[in-house]
Parts: sequence; structure tokens; C-alpha cells
Amino acid sequence: MTGGLLFEAIVFLAGAILCVSIAKRLGLSSVIGYLLAGVLIGPYVLGFIGEEGSDILHFAEFGVVMMLFLIGLEIEPKNFWNMRKSIVGMGGLQVGGTMLLSYLLFTFLGFDWKIALVISMAVALSSTAIALQTIKEKGLMETSFGNASFSILLFQDIIVIFMLGALPLLSNSNEETLANAPNERVNLLDNLPIGFQTLAIIFSVVLIVITGRYLIVPMLRKVAKSGVRELLIAAAFLIVFAISFLMEYVGLSPALGAFLGGVVLSNSEFKHELESTLEPFKNLFLGLFFMAVGASINFIVIANDPLIVLGVLLAIIAIKALVLFFTGQVFKLKLDQKLLLTFSLAQIGEFAFVLLSFAFSLNILTQEQMDLMLVVTALSMSVTPIISLINERFILPKIGTLESIERPMDHIAKAQNIILVGFGQFGSTVGRFLRSHGVEATILDNDSNHVDFLRKMGFEAYYGDATRLDLLESAGIAEAKMLICTVDNPNVTKHIASMVKEKYPHVELMLRAKDRSSARELINLGLENTYRETLDTSLVLASDVLSKMGFRKYTLSRQVKNFIKYDEEMLRKFKEAKGEDDNYISQARKGLEQQERVLNEDFKRGIVEYDNLWSSDEIIKALADK
Repeated sequence: MTGGLLFEAIVFLAGAILCVSIAKRLGLSSVIGYLLAGVLIGPYVLGFIGEEGSDILHFAEFGVVMMLFLIGLEIEPKNFWNMRKSIVGMGGLQVGGTMLLSYLLFTFLGFDWKIALVISMAVALSSTAIALQTIKEKGLMETSFGNASFSILLFQDIIVIFMLGALPLLSNSNEETLANAPNERVNLLDNLPIGFQTLAIIFSVVLIVITGRYLIVPMLRKVAKSGVRELLIAAAFLIVFAISFLMEYVGLSPALGAFLGGVVLSNSEFKHELESTLEPFKNLFLGLFFMAVGASINFIVIANDPLIVLGVLLAIIAIKALVLFFTGQVFKLKLDQKLLLTFSLAQIGEFAFVLLSFAFSLNILTQEQMDLMLVVTALSMSVTPIISLINERFILPKIGTLESIERPMDHIAKAQNIILVGFGQFGSTVGRFLRSHGVEATILDNDSNHVDFLRKMGFEAYYGDATRLDLLESAGIAEAKMLICTVDNPNVTKHIASMVKEKYPHVELMLRAKDRSSARELINLGLENTYRETLDTSLVLASDVLSKMGFRKYTLSRQVKNFIKYDEEMLRKFKEAKGEDDNYISQARKGLEQQERVLNEDFKRGIVEYDNLWSSDEIIKALADK
């Protein structure tokens, strides 16, 4: 069923909104929602989009292109060099181990050695799109698992360049055969002898690096001088489109070219502007890509040979899981981090589509072999979020936390009156300040490697998922007087606070809020002790500005306290209002005007104007005179 571009746009957007909303309400990853939406609107269920989803999959890959461009922007050459041991070590071990075991599997199944090698290349690649999206959603990017995943995925994104360069060397086809090969589009490599195709691929990569440095950056400087933001946005899209086109024209993956272009521009002054400009579009196109993957699952291939498809799928996931677990063991990750790594990267990635299609165009793979591997690839991507969910809900609670909390936690935890959840930058500041005044807290964090480091630093820290009530009870929540939650995920904070408030109402809750909106949601739940992470710091900055302009420091100190008091009063006054509501905007505007007027009257009335209790400048001057 088709109805033109507008109809397909409506179908995709409606499917995404409906399925992703349901997935998030059920506590699932948004990736599951997108994949489910793709299956539903695909040719084998409702039939809203083209044959086997192939007509939209190529366009949807642009989401992966932009994602890798942004990843490239984050990888400054200096930081990349600092991470070289983890990238080459963990990534090389994972790719090499997976390729070896996969090659042995497919040769055992009777495949020709060249076919087995190509398939093992594809199997070794995990999905950067799915893995990073899930890691960022769960706020695990700064954990040991997050760092290990990023290193492995980055190595894969780089090594695939060399895999593509090696494929022409595996082809036995002559130029005439290649000319008659069933290609979707003509590319420059088709006109070159097999031996020169690898050199052409390497030359293309070098060309992107040179062009980025000597053409793109000067062009961006010219655009920036115009002062028109729309031109800079257009320039950002031009860069991504142009690199993608050129790489596609020579027969390579446009996503790889975009990644290299991002790395080249990572040291330029336009890095952050390009990131902020493309980020919203990246997320939208990534969702479209996941839907296209779901729609591309060929249920006819599955129906013809269900046991073969299932057997190959399970074998590949088992191989990848085994190698990933071994990699985590070699690099001394804790059990919980190894399990997260194992189940998060055990799928085949989006670059497998590129590798398999390229191998098919070179007549290395037959149509049946490519169809089988495309289905297995799509299925592996589809089941990964479900496998990860099973790991987090059923395996980690029983296995992942035991290693860290069965030590003498009960004795120590019960001696403390305060439980501190989360020990990142915000939480560590709180914990260190408390300890400097002789107050110890039982610290809970979801990164066991980080916990071991904290113990070496002298903190009583324990690994665990604080959203589990049994873990909080093991940490002594029943006897505790106070729980401080400093995690940076508002949903996790709400869950923990609501659970503790219901089960242990005597425990006073002190909660970090990401922003004003998060604070209002917590207050609506009856949780009054909320602390916005940007409020105090922004007022310190404003106070320093006024101090440099000649205002007295004591005056500013009193006014900062008054500002916080009035702002908190206004926040609670409008706690149930919606930020987009016209009535709220009107009331909030009046509240802001009243707040500023009261502060100004305090200052003019002399409440602090003639208050000479202390003045740092006067004290310093008096001491100097002595």
C-alpha cells in the first residue's frame, strides 16, 4: 500500500510516536519501540512501506552517517592517542576473536573460505547506533562498561575501512562479470581493475582528511563571518551530504567518510557549533534507521528455513558474547560491567549491511547467502535490546551485585545515618564536604570499578542498583536518617525517592534536580528538599560579576540568599503548571517581575546597603595597615 511521500512520512512518524511512547511507558529502550514500529508498518504486517523495506533503508542510513560524524567530532586526535591502548587492545581482541571463531563456524558449515572470511568480518561488527543510544539513555557513558563499549565500537568503525579495502582482493570476478553484476547503483570502483580498487579506497580516505583541513575549515570561517546562523546550519548539512556522496560514488560507506570528516574537524573552532546543530536531526534519522531495520526483516526467508536462521542467529550471538566476556575478563572489568558489555554488543551492526552488499556486488556472496545474513543481522539488532533488558532485570540483580555487596557491608552500613546514592562529580563534592566535617556516608554507585577506586581512596563505597529496595535495605535504609540522591538521571531520582518515601517515610530525602523542570516534578511528588545543580553556581557567577563592578561582597551574599528564597517560593507557587501553558507564562512573568522588584527594594531600602558586618576588602585593608 503506497500513497506518496507525504503518506509514508505520516506512517513513519505515527508509528514512531505510538510505539516509542509505549516502549518508554513500559520502561524499555526507545530502540525497541522503533524496531517494533518498523516491523508493524513493514511489508509483512501492515504493508505500509516498500518491498522488504529496502527502499527506505538506504535513506535511513543517513541517521548513522550523522551519528558517526558527531562521534568523529568528539574524538580529538590527542584524546584518541590517549585512548589508544583501550581502543586497540579491547577493540582488536574483540574483532580478532570474533572473526576467528566465526570463520571456523562457517567453514565447518561448508562455506568457501572467502565467503566465510567475508561473513566473519560482518559478524565482528557491533551496532554503534543501538549500543551508544542505549548507553546514553541509561546514563552509563561514564562507567567502565561505557568506556569499554566506546573503545570497542570506535575500533570497529575504523577497522571497517580496511575491511572494505580488502574485499576487492577476495573477488575472483573479472571486469566483464562485475559490469554485469546486479548493482543498485554504479560507482567509480566498478570501472577500475580489481587490484586498483584497494588503492582507490585508501586514496579516498586520504582525500577526505586533506579536504577537511584545507577546504572545509576555511569555508566554515567564511560562512561564520556572515553572521547568519542559517548559513552555518546549511554548511553543516553540506559537509555531511558532500562527504556521503563522494564516498558512495567511489563505492564506500558514506558513514565511514562522515566519521573521518568529523575527526578532521574535531580540532576546529566549529566543533561545538556543528554538534549542537546536527544533534536533533541525528536522533530523528537514527529512529528512522531503526524502523527501517525492523521493516527490512524478510519473513519469507525466515519462513523458508526457520531452523537455519535461528541456529545461525544463536550461534553468532553466543560467539560474540563469549568473546566480549573474555575481553572484559582480560581487561579486569568487574562482573556487572562484563555482563553489560557482553549483552549490549552481542549483535551484528549496521555496517554489516554495507559489507554484505559490497561483497554481493563483487560476486563473493550469492543472493541466498546475502539474504540469510541480512535477515540474521536485522534479527540480531532487534533482539539485543530485549536481551539487555533480561540481563538488567533478572541476571544482574542476582549475580552482578553479589560480588560487591557480600563483603562486610552490613556492619559498616548500619553504623551510618546517611546513604549517598551516586558518586559522580556532583555526589563526590557532597561526600567530600561531609567527610571534611567528620560525617561519613554509605556510598552506593552503579559502577563497580569506580567503587573499588573509591575504596582505595578511603571511602566506604558499595556497588549496586539503588532502584532496588533490597539493596537499600542491605545498606541500612531502615536505620538511616537521611538519603541523598545525586544521580544525574531525573527518572532514576524520582523512582528512588518515591520508593523510599512509601516504604520508609521516616528517612529524609535530599535530591539533586537537573533543572527547574525536574525540581518542579519532584516537588509535585511532595519531595521538598530539591537542589538544582545550576542554581547556586549561576548565582556565584553573577555575584562575582557584581563584585568586580564595585558592589560589596556582604551585600551580594545576602542578596544571593534572598534570590534563592524568592525563587524557591515562586517554584512552589507554580509547581503544578505546565511550562507551555499561556496562563503559566503570564503568572510566571508576573512572579519574575515581583521577585526582581522585591530584591531591588531590599537593596534600596537599606536592609543590606548599610550593613557593615563584614567586608572582605575592608578586612584585607585593615590587616594590611597593621
